[in-house]
Amino acid sequence: MVLTSGGAALLPHARACLAAAASAVLEFADRSGLLSGAFALGTVGGLEGTGIPRLLGEYHRRYPRVAVSLIGASSPSPLVKVRDGEIDAAVVAGPPDGEPAAVASRVLLEDRIVAVLPAGSRPANRPMTLDEAVRSPVISYGPDSGVHAFIRAAFAAEELRLDIAYGTNDVALQLALVAERIGVALTSHASPVLAADRRFVVVPLEPAIRLRKMFVWRAGTRPSAPLRAFLDLWTELSDRPARDGAVPGATTGG
Repeated sequence: MVLTSGGAALLPHARACLAAAASAVLEFADRSGLLSGAFALGTVGGLEGTGIPRLLGEYHRRYPRVAVSLIGASSPSPLVKVRDGEIDAAVVAGPPDGEPAAVASRVLLEDRIVAVLPAGSRPANRPMTLDEAVRSPVISYGPDSGVHAFIRAAFAAEELRLDIAYGTNDVALQLALVAERIGVALTSHASPVLAADRRFVVVPLEPAIRLRKMFVWRAGTRPSAPLRAFLDLWTELSDRPARDGAVPGATTGG
């Protein structure tokens, strides 16, 4: 069976009608508290120290019929998947040259890169210059991490060659290598792994390497009902402090 010429002309309109009807069903379900469907979120490491777990917890309690899937990967890959419509949203490291293209975004986290050394090897209040950092073997993120580009750009701006001897996106492994006195780690200050670990001293870099983690979704199209519900919940919780005083999106790396 094949479509007639009239049927072929009508097909796009029929598809648009079906899509509108499906959207109306989801919209009604959203407003009535019966929201269902799927919500795919691309994630990166270190989100345990942000407002995302709290958001997902409240989202689950309000919309238990939404199937949430977390897609773990380094930053460039989720951004491409968002642009291609493969996933609904993602958390990525914002590119050094500005806002990510072809996506809408919200700032999740203001962060900075710090140097981590064995305890006692340097006073915590004495910044490390980038020139000093490259004199030791550098332990930092691999090229598949969005943070990698920030670090590279900062050293290039100082006309310094950066050779990362041990590249891993696992901050806990970075610190394990520092504990073995292999070198100095350049890592995210916001990582919870750094908190209150007496084996290490954490010092600021000079000049500072600042970065943002962004929550992004596809621009130019109406977000799905599950994504809209997530964004609305984020706005609501941002206006209402958590029990511990933390607010989604307000976590900073100092």
